[in-house]
Amino acid sequence: MNIGAVIIGDELLSGKRQDKHFAHIQKKLAQRGLELSWTIIVGDEPDQLERFLRFTMATDDLVFSFGGIGATPDDRTRQTAARVAGVELLPHQEAIAEIEAQFGKSTNPKRLLMAELPVGSRIIPNPVNRVPGFSLNHHHFMPGFPEMSWPMFEWVLDNLYPDLKNLAPEVEQTLYITNSRESDLLEIMTKIVNDYPAIRLSSLPRMGKKPCIELSLRGSLTDVETAMNELITAIDVLQIDWTHHAI
Repeated sequence: MNIGAVIIGDELLSGKRQDKHFAHIQKKLAQRGLELSWTIIVGDEPDQLERFLRFTMATDDLVFSFGGIGATPDDRTRQTAARVAGVELLPHQEAIAEIEAQFGKSTNPKRLLMAELPVGSRIIPNPVNRVPGFSLNHHHFMPGFPEMSWPMFEWVLDNLYPDLKNLAPEVEQTLYITNSRESDLLEIMTKIVNDYPAIRLSSLPRMGKKPCIELSLRGSLTDVETAMNELITAIDVLQIDWTHHAI
């Protein structure tokens, strides 16, 4: 299962606020042996938001969405998700109960706007103020506030995907190549990719006083060790200098 994140808000694109979600998601997924396949940062503009949600909701990916589920005019995620799913936005009885339990007699129609969710939604409990997020299939929509959304994000993983673990590549091994160019290694890299399709190869040139190429292989232990031995053998034929690092 691919895992993606949609991070929503004009304030992130304008620089008014800095995103904190991306690094946190990476950290918490890594603790479960998982990692992101993609991330989208998009503003509140309705057409743009709809365009990207149409893309993500057409997949079977597990998607975490942060931001835009409030009741102010710039919060459009609930409405857009309903439109993309082709369902109505209607009062959700469990969401209403959560909001009423939190605010009691001060509950009013404006607060209850946040209980209007796409038909078919399941609520995500909010431990801070009980105004819930919601799930539609494998899409999980939460507030933009980290103090609310981060516990909700972990709740989704723990309660809805308890067995989703250890899908990230098992190991990573890297060669640091100091007397060659990427163009000299293209044929070798292409052969490794073709022969070991489950492996993820990356080539990252490093500039500076001692420029080098950071050539990494990620995947299962067996595949990476076999492919790395083949890679080293081919590089040695070219009399290219390298050092090896394994994670």
